[in-house]
Amino acid sequence: MKSSKRSKLQIHLAFWILYYILEVYLDFYWSRFQFPDFKWQLRLQNSLALELVYFLVKIPLAYSLLFVYEKVHLKRVFKYILCSIIVFAAVLVHRFYTHYLIYPHIYGIMETLDGRQPSGYMNGLVAFNSFMDLIFMTGLIFGIEITRQKNILKEQISQLKSEKLDQELSMLKAQINPHFLFNTLNNIYGMALKKADETPDVILQLSKVMRYNIYEAAEKNISLAKDIENIKDFIQIQKIRHHNLTVQFHENIDNPSQEISPLILIQFVENAFKHGVSESLGNTYINIDIQLKDQILFYSIENSKEGKAHQDSTKIGLRNIRRQLELLYPEHILTVEDKSDKYIVKLTINFHDTFNS
Repeated sequence: MKSSKRSKLQIHLAFWILYYILEVYLDFYWSRFQFPDFKWQLRLQNSLALELVYFLVKIPLAYSLLFVYEKVHLKRVFKYILCSIIVFAAVLVHRFYTHYLIYPHIYGIMETLDGRQPSGYMNGLVAFNSFMDLIFMTGLIFGIEITRQKNILKEQISQLKSEKLDQELSMLKAQINPHFLFNTLNNIYGMALKKADETPDVILQLSKVMRYNIYEAAEKNISLAKDIENIKDFIQIQKIRHHNLTVQFHENIDNPSQEISPLILIQFVENAFKHGVSESLGNTYINIDIQLKDQILFYSIENSKEGKAHQDSTKIGLRNIRRQLELLYPEHILTVEDKSDKYIVKLTINFHDTFNS
């Protein structure tokens, strides 16, 4: 709020300084035709002085009109009436300054229409000139202020969209399979009863996965190397449950520090285990291929399956993943092939075209 007020003050101050310089220049330019006998030093001095005098009416006029304009609860007809009264009063004051102060005390002469005929206080032509001078200034200040308010509104909308996106992503991440932890703990419990030698290693891997999900995944982006390491830990834990499983993992990464949103890639692996391997009775396989070349990610997962169970059981999970990809990487390419005996997912992300690069 303070930053917004400070910005408004700076913008308006800059406007009045530039406007003053413009008006002084215009008056100084035209005074050489209106007062050809005056030296340029005197004409410049007069221009500087008279524009300061006009500011006594222009600044109150500008902010009075802005005040009425910003009264959102005031009916439009009342706004028009108030603005008309304010402008009319400003024209009267402007004419008073011009006729009784500027000409006799700054120029040292009486105001005239054509250099010979005396001008009245509210002559139609000079009154119109005063009106146009004030309206020109009013249009400028309104343009500045409306533009400033629109920019603030755009920033607020952008911030709200960003906050909404972050909240939605947090909710989507929270929907990641919660059964993984319970299943793994049950497996560790069974291994502990059998006093299996692999128990400490499994506990360590589970600890790494949970640390990643709790702490690392809270970050907006993470290195691709860390994300792949988490996938490998996840696979090692899952192998405990699936003894007839063959996993082939191929990676070719030219930039391990490339940043990516966490928990995107692993969801496809989770689906492969949960809805492919877990629902198969015989020998099963999962083939994972991940490549990164020139900031373009190619990711594919192929897993065996039986029947059509996979098609119905992955709808929610796949919808979750698609939504995250739409929010984070709008230009991604995701293809899903559901065949009778296998399920193939292919994902391409061009990090050149995303804000995550």
